[in-house]
Amino acid sequence: MPLRLRGGGGSKRGMPAPPTTTPKALVHQRFGAKACYSVEEVREAVDGGCPGLALPQQTRSVYRCSLDLPGLTVVTPGTFLRKKDAEQAAAQIALDKLGIQPTATVPSNPEEAWDELIARISGFFADENFPSSSHPLIGHMCVTFRRTGDRFGIIPLSAIAACDVKINTLCKLIDPKAEFDPLLVLSLIYNAAKKSPGVSVSDSNLWIQNQKPYSPEAVDVALQRWSGITDLIEVDGIYVPCAMEDEPKTITLRLSHNEHYMVDIVSSLSANDSSHAVVSRTVGKASSEIRLYFSAPNVQFVSKASNNGVSSLGDGNMECLINKRASYISGQTIYGDAILANVGYTRRDSELHTEDVTLSTYYRILLGKLPNGNYKMSRDSILVAELPSVYSRCSWKGLSPRDLLCSFCRLQRLAEPCFTVNTTSAYCKVLGSAVSSEEMEVRKNTENQYASDGSNGKENPDMFKCEVKIYSKMQKILLDYSTADTWTKESDAIHNSSLKVLIWFQSSLKQLNNHGQKLSPSKSTDGFTIYPDNFMHEFAMFLSIYGNTGGDESSTCSTVGSVSMDTSEQKNENNAILTQIEGSDSGIFPTHGSLACISYTASLVVKDKAKRYLLESNNEFEFEIGTGTVRNQLESCVTQLSVNQSACFIAELPPTDLILATATKFSHDLSKISRDNCCLEFSVKLLQVTEPLEDRMEKALFNPPLSKQRVEFAVRYINELHATTLVDFGCGSGSLLDSLLEHPTSLQKIVGVDISRKGLTRAAKSLHQKLSRKSLMQTSVPTAVLYDGSITDFDSRIYRYDIGTCLEVIEHVEEDQASLFGDVVLSSFCPTVLIVSTPNYEYNPILQRSAMPNKEEEPEENAGPCKFRNHDHKFEWTRSQFQHWATGLAEKHNYSVEFSGVGGSGEEPGYASQIAVFRRMASSQEETCQDRELPQPYELLWEWPNASLPSH
Repeated sequence: MPLRLRGGGGSKRGMPAPPTTTPKALVHQRFGAKACYSVEEVREAVDGGCPGLALPQQTRSVYRCSLDLPGLTVVTPGTFLRKKDAEQAAAQIALDKLGIQPTATVPSNPEEAWDELIARISGFFADENFPSSSHPLIGHMCVTFRRTGDRFGIIPLSAIAACDVKINTLCKLIDPKAEFDPLLVLSLIYNAAKKSPGVSVSDSNLWIQNQKPYSPEAVDVALQRWSGITDLIEVDGIYVPCAMEDEPKTITLRLSHNEHYMVDIVSSLSANDSSHAVVSRTVGKASSEIRLYFSAPNVQFVSKASNNGVSSLGDGNMECLINKRASYISGQTIYGDAILANVGYTRRDSELHTEDVTLSTYYRILLGKLPNGNYKMSRDSILVAELPSVYSRCSWKGLSPRDLLCSFCRLQRLAEPCFTVNTTSAYCKVLGSAVSSEEMEVRKNTENQYASDGSNGKENPDMFKCEVKIYSKMQKILLDYSTADTWTKESDAIHNSSLKVLIWFQSSLKQLNNHGQKLSPSKSTDGFTIYPDNFMHEFAMFLSIYGNTGGDESSTCSTVGSVSMDTSEQKNENNAILTQIEGSDSGIFPTHGSLACISYTASLVVKDKAKRYLLESNNEFEFEIGTGTVRNQLESCVTQLSVNQSACFIAELPPTDLILATATKFSHDLSKISRDNCCLEFSVKLLQVTEPLEDRMEKALFNPPLSKQRVEFAVRYINELHATTLVDFGCGSGSLLDSLLEHPTSLQKIVGVDISRKGLTRAAKSLHQKLSRKSLMQTSVPTAVLYDGSITDFDSRIYRYDIGTCLEVIEHVEEDQASLFGDVVLSSFCPTVLIVSTPNYEYNPILQRSAMPNKEEEPEENAGPCKFRNHDHKFEWTRSQFQHWATGLAEKHNYSVEFSGVGGSGEEPGYASQIAVFRRMASSQEETCQDRELPQPYELLWEWPNASLPSH
């Protein structure tokens, strides 16, 4: 049976889940303010580290809660990812110990909810003991007794809507649309108050009060809860204009202790009647009081559920303009101009609580609603961090992919993601994309080998794959992702599928915003099945907000999909031109797959005024090279530095939204600065480099390392053949060419070809240093050349070299490209000998166990083999597959082939790195490139002698 996981409860399709009384609500009904919760934040290790590897243990913030009640204290036995979950768990434990069961019944229909709404409003205002209660409205009531004149003892109806959660629940039962429209909530409360006995509400405004005067004793008790502060309170808020062409701005609210704060806030909106305040639900973190405030437009305040007979406020003819930005961040409909402010009364205190809301706060709220926004903020690196393209338990930093996807769905007001985990025999999927029908016999042999390797004696260890479904709140399906990939751990399956879904959202929303594209009809592409009508309906507000700018660089939408999805953008931001390089070259450079640890600062520099604003800094930031975890220019900078070197570079300005989201201290000042007169400057220092996971795994078992063994293997053939020319296809950063200079050989010319300019630049630096030293020693100096080009393109300058090498390269491209490379090299380049090495998939279980700290320990149950040695590998072949590939090429192009390898004894399950050696056989007619005009598509990047280092 598949395991289905949801982040939250579900409901019947098309129907909202019926409200239930939560454990905290039951505790409050019984104990009120006597219930004291204490939440402790702790750090716990994240499951899925890499044993035996030199990596820091991953941790995350979790919470445990203790609850003090009269005569009872309980503590949650476990921890929770969210504070409110920990509190609910503690409340449930207390209820179980006390034997308390829910007594209140939830209304079963709108009529019952309507009657209860009337009774709740009437009951609070008729309660003479309210000053000593812990009702959410107590702070609002206390401030009314500080007033003078005809507003003594009256509060705005919006205070009830903002603070009484149960009243909001009743309103949603009466009319489900109330969940998304605070104006409708206010309308329902207004009409219910008109029918509540003992309560007075006028026909011309939205104030509410008790019909009978409160006793002097009740007033005195209420005033005693007031500290007596009479000074004005100044607090910053954000003015969010309805017109999209106007930008949000900071405003200062001046709040009086003798007036209700909603009156002061709405007065900043130039409302005709300050009682017409409407308040949204809380925005951002649940523990905050950040809300949106706006003035109720002159519309009819009547709901169908309110008996339709109540007189209306206003003429009902004014068109209501929806504030799209404010509506988007709150998930409710906001009309007209609005103010985002953090003001309110806490449950246990009648004093006004205030905190400034800055432009940085506003843009961080927006950022958190984007697919990669929470990842940026969880890494505390908004300008640098990007959502990685792959998930790796060993190098992942920040919130897990599953948590990121759940958070994204919550913030978009979608249902919790549905994860369906299926198990399958490892040998159905163990070879991934490399499996073919003719390999069934190999699978059986592999299965026997797993059993003999000690996989707990289990011949068919389970593998996991995860399907993800995304639904709307009304349970309409938006997206279905199903993959054939399998994983040895259930958590890996969930995290990898979650990441794929996030990347899809990131890429697709960006394309929809910037290019005005439409989603294709429902069909499965790369495992995704999309339901366009449902999707576009749910994301209509998102697209109207971010699509309004038409793709301008200052819009927030340009931050969507910032992982390398757009090739043109990659090229524009691919290279960083370094300045002020400091520190000596240590010779330790980061390579693809290695972990780089850096410190950096990002500053906004204003050119004419010579001002500098520090936007972001980080003393230790770690990321994996080649996974898209950081912006392209930063990775380009880091790969040009060696350990302990530092440098600066000028980067393209990010969107204004990102700049303001980082500028917590300067957001108000920066909002007034012209982008045309600014630049972004990064200062970066490379602190440490940890080798790629594949290298670390190999070094844990082999001495000397496999990389060195492969070099020595190539040297043997060079000397045997007395080769004078060698070309390394896919030379990368030149590790093989560099190593060859340390061995005595007959080589007179070495050539490297690669499509990565960054790798070639690093290779040029290393070769230049070594060849310069050898030249001073007056030793034999070969000619060295580096070409920028694809190994699947023929270039006549490398025709008929003595030896060609391609070591651990083909597995990084798709299988069809690997076959194309073999055809081009053997048919066009025609080397005398070609040496090709690639990982042996059958050796992976041994490498996995070698990474364990105690090799005598049994491997984890169901661990199975590693999927691939490196996340960048597109395939990994068994011996049979590799030999089938190589034999076919040799027969096709008149070459012989022999098989060998390095790493291990060569007995079962073969070598760790398998090698094919192709030898060209004599032909009756020798082809020649002389006197023919043949292609030379490669770009000459660097040449020795007379070499100059390539520019960055």
